[in-house]
Amino acid sequence: MSALEQAEAEVKQRDDTRAADGGNGAPPVAVEDLHKSFGSQKVLDGISLTVNSGETLAVLGRSGTGKSVTLRIVIGLEKPDSGSVRIHGQDITGLSLDQLGEIRKKMGFLFQHAALYDSLTVEQNVAFPLEHHKKEMSASEKRDRVRELLAEVGMENAMQKMPSDISGGMQKRVGLARALVLEPSILLLDEPTAGLDPISSGEIDDLILKLQEEHRMASIVVTHDLHSAKTIADRLALLDQGKVVIEGTFEQLQRSDNDFVQEFLKHS
Repeated sequence: MSALEQAEAEVKQRDDTRAADGGNGAPPVAVEDLHKSFGSQKVLDGISLTVNSGETLAVLGRSGTGKSVTLRIVIGLEKPDSGSVRIHGQDITGLSLDQLGEIRKKMGFLFQHAALYDSLTVEQNVAFPLEHHKKEMSASEKRDRVRELLAEVGMENAMQKMPSDISGGMQKRVGLARALVLEPSILLLDEPTAGLDPISSGEIDDLILKLQEEHRMASIVVTHDLHSAKTIADRLALLDQGKVVIEGTFEQLQRSDNDFVQEFLKHS
């Protein structure tokens, strides 16, 4: 590659990143100094995190350390007591439900247990967001979009099956397809390998890596699974008592001399 071609490629990459970040250069997700209590229990105590386009951040920690609460605040299902959550530069903490609805169209969410609708087929489950948010699309366009995504996650042959007819790993695949159907710039994953056997967990990890490479989203993964986290994430944030104890690569966590970090790695 010539110097000119390299320079042009770098400019294109910057332009693509800027477009993915909403055109304003702000990171897709920026959480600053989040505090949240439920009664006398302080769950979050000043958490700050940033996730850029094309990057996956894994949030780790013991049960009750605020991982899932952080995810719920990012998507607007909970409000923090103080602090800010900026999505493409816009603080969402004070938005109305209608305004939040518009912001959530930029986010894909995979629930811990896939949360598919039992009474809908696989195809109907994936099409559900399109039916509610893309009324301008024709029926054939919606069908094509659903087929494309189900093929992408390896579930194109299960379109007419019910959720009860497929395995837990397959349900997670369908959940991922549904999370991507509105072409989000942000992907939020709550325990994507929970309840799966090691082989199915590895397959979901490989699929997440593949989808991230193809779609270049800003992704946050909440997980107890350290092996999964170090496989799919660029950075890891370890929480304890509502604070970020350490944030960095898996290798940086391994080199840490923090007692809690070493204890967590030892028992994970």
